[in-house]
Parts: sequence; C-alpha cells; structure tokens
Amino acid sequence: MFGNILGRKKEDNSQKDEVHAALVEKISKMNLTEMRSYIKNKIKDFEVSEDGLIEVMQRLTMEDKKTKTYYLKSDDMDTKKKKAFDLILAIAESKKINFTVVDLMQKFLEVYKDIITEYDREHKEIYGSRLIDAVNLALANINEKAALKNKMDVLGENTTSI
Repeated sequence: MFGNILGRKKEDNSQKDEVHAALVEKISKMNLTEMRSYIKNKIKDFEVSEDGLIEVMQRLTMEDKKTKTYYLKSDDMDTKKKKAFDLILAIAESKKINFTVVDLMQKFLEVYKDIITEYDREHKEIYGSRLIDAVNLALANINEKAALKNKMDVLGENTTSI
C-alpha cells in the first residue's frame, strides 16, 4: 500500500523535474522580447510560473563562468538595455512573484547599477528610480499576499474547530 503511494510520489517528482528542465531550456533560448511575452503570459501553451520568473531573473543576473560577463554589457545597444529594464518592470507587476524573484531583482539593480545610471544620464530617463519603485511595489504585493494567506489560515483553523 505504502509502496504504491511512495511510487507515485517518486513519479510526480520526476515529472516535476522534467517540466522544470524543459522550462529552463526554453527560457535559456529566449531573447528579451520573448521573455517579456512569457512574463506577460502571451505565449500559448507556456504559462508563466514562479519557477519561470526565477529562471528569467537568473538568466539576467548570473555571471557566465567562461567569459566572466553578465547578460547585459555596457557596450550593448540601447534598445537591448531598455528592453531589459522594461522586462524587470513587467516582472515586478507579475502576480506570480515571490521573495526569490525580488531578491534577484535587487541583485539586478546591484549588478547593472552603472549601466542603469549611464543609460538614464544619456537618455534623460528615470529607470533607476522606476526600478527601485518596482522592487518596493513587488515587496509590498508579496507582503499583502502573505498577510492574506495568514488571515485565510487563521480563518481556516477557526472554522474547522466550530
């Protein structure tokens, strides 16, 4: 009896690993425009998820081991930089955001601080403050979700004891 239950759990875990591997592979091949479409849930048959948001953020913030560079470079075209900044703003508005994603967003701000400042200075934009506001808004949304979950948990406990 327990073997069947445990066997199913093992199959569920391996299926989750396969789905996660497929997600990582698909996101690793996306450009910024495709990543934005994914974040906005505009890609058919490929629903946005927390894991997907994490993978997108990791792709933007992780250093390439071989070349010791990040996804964005200071000599990249301005349109690529703008698309990356807009992608971060879109991620901050996502309903699937979690603390890991916000942490990676903060890492994005640290890694690309010079590029953001340079872009704002050259183009008279305000991405620096917009990105910081987006991170703060994302944190506020997560706190609201956590408060609502706690409230529902408390209400759930109270209704079961009645």
